[in-house]
Formats: sequence, C-alpha cells, structure tokens
Amino acid sequence: MQLTAPLDMHLHLRDGEMLENIAKSSAHTFSGAIIMPNLVPPVSTKEEVVAYKERIMKAVGDETFTPYMTLFFKPSYDKSFLESVKDEITAIKLYPAGITTNSEGGVSGFDVEELRPALTAMAELNIPLCVHGETNGFVMDREAEFVSIYEKLATAFPKLKIIMEHITTKESVQALDKYENLYATITLHHLLITLDDVAGGMLQPHLFCKPIAKRPEDRSALLKVALEAHPKVMFGSDSAPHPRHAKEACGCAAGVFTAPIALQVLAELFEKENASLENLQAFVSDNAHRIYAVTPPKKTIILEKRSFKVPSDYNGVVPMYADEEIAYSIKEVQK
Repeated sequence: MQLTAPLDMHLHLRDGEMLENIAKSSAHTFSGAIIMPNLVPPVSTKEEVVAYKERIMKAVGDETFTPYMTLFFKPSYDKSFLESVKDEITAIKLYPAGITTNSEGGVSGFDVEELRPALTAMAELNIPLCVHGETNGFVMDREAEFVSIYEKLATAFPKLKIIMEHITTKESVQALDKYENLYATITLHHLLITLDDVAGGMLQPHLFCKPIAKRPEDRSALLKVALEAHPKVMFGSDSAPHPRHAKEACGCAAGVFTAPIALQVLAELFEKENASLENLQAFVSDNAHRIYAVTPPKKTIILEKRSFKVPSDYNGVVPMYADEEIAYSIKEVQK
C-alpha cells in the first residue's frame, strides 16, 4: 500500500524542547501540515510566523516537509496587515477564548459586525479561517451548540473558506452539505473512540482531548464521511503532545499524540471498513490539496501489513496505543 504526499491539516508542534523532540514524528511520514499557532504567547505577527517556521525547519532537519503556517486570529487584523503577511501563512486560526490549550487570547462572543473587517479582508485575500468550534456550554454539547455560529459566519461571509476543525458530532457533519463554504478536518482518534473509551472504566488520560470524544452515533457519522472521502473533509490529526507528567496528573492536559502512528492506523481502519485505497489517498492528501490550493513536496509512503509494537513513549510523550500492536508498519519513505 502506498500513499502519495500525505498531509496533516491540523498539527501541534509546540516549541522549544518539545518541538525538537517531536517534530520529526510528523515530518518523517507527512509532506506537510497546517501548524497551530497557540504557543505562549500566540503567533500573531509576521515576525513571529517567520521565526516559528525557522525553528520548525531546524527541528525537522533533513526531512522533506512543508509547515503551512497560521496566525492566531485577532479581530483587529486589517487588510493592510493581512496583505503584508499573506505570503507567509496558509490560514488563520480562530479560538473561542479559554476553550482549549493556550487559547486565553481568543474571541469572546461572536458579534458579526465586530468580526466583519478582518473576515471580509480574509475573504478578499483568499485566506481560509480555521475554527475551533466549541461554546462554553455543557462539555458534550459544546460543538453541537457551535454549529449555529458556523452557520452565522458561513452566511455572513459566503466567500470566506471556513474550516471546522477536528469535528466530533453528527451535527457538524450535517452542516458540511448545507453551506458551500464550510469544510472540516477529522482526527484519527475521533474516528476510533467514544467517551466510553476515555472514561467508561478507568480514566484513560492519554485519550483525553478537546473536543472531547462523543457518542457512538457521532463517531459513525464521522466514519461515514471519512471512509467515503467526502470532498469537503480532510485528515487533521490534532496530534497534541504533552509530557507524560502533564497527562498522568490531576488536571490532565487535553491532547492525544498520534503523529508517529497516524498513517499506519488509518490504513488499518480503512482496510477493516472495506474502504478503497483511493478514498484513503483522498482523505489524507488529495482533498487538502484542492481545498487549500497547496502543492506539497513529493513524498511516497510505502506501508506494509506487518505488526508494529508502538513504543511506550517518544522522547517522553506517550502516544495513542502505547505498548500495543498495530497491524501496519512503515516499510519505506521515498522522497
């Protein structure tokens, strides 16, 4: 089995020592990735984007990999500023304030008129808006409640390409076909787990994430559009590394680390569900090429059906399926 120029359209690489420790986990098997900007402080200026990209390229070393950079959305961004930074970024990421890791500087309230100058300029410059779509409501309802905000934004800014990030609910899936300018990323872990896997027995801290895993019917809706390679969905791992001590602790950090095993487990999942290799290729690559209009560097990943024992950790970060056997291995990476 081979995959051509796979892309991860939602990735956390962190910074500093963590960046140096885990960047190659993605860069080895992916041709590129949309890089999240929620550092401390968040990436919100041209200079910060350029400097962060330089640190990423240093961390990935000789791997063939393009980091598609993003800015942390601020309503104060005007057209002049966006024109000046456009060539350095692929998208801008909007976080509701305080809703996830390092998002305290995000948007409070979604007043269309307050957002109009920045979002209008983004639409005119063809800069996609990526959104972490959750309210501050009851944790299981937060994403479903946010769909009405997606609808408001999609209607108010019909020329703005809006990416619903890491969707987890059937309501988000349904919204895809209602609005021409709505697209979505789906993670590996949300295709596999429900809340029962996280907290149905002993708490599984390395499966705790935001948005939290939902119900079986939500997982089924995600699986359907991923397996059929719906033209408006893309793979985005939301691989979010935290040191072991931050996960196995009171106040467990939210995030699932899947970067080193994502393609192997996706291959196993698509085979198990009798989905075609063409659909897997579209889900992990072709749809993203078209939606984002990117041309990633050439890379071919050869996978083979040979069991692989997932390490207990990668430089102190515990991956999904740690110490377990998965069915597929990476046989070769051709550049």
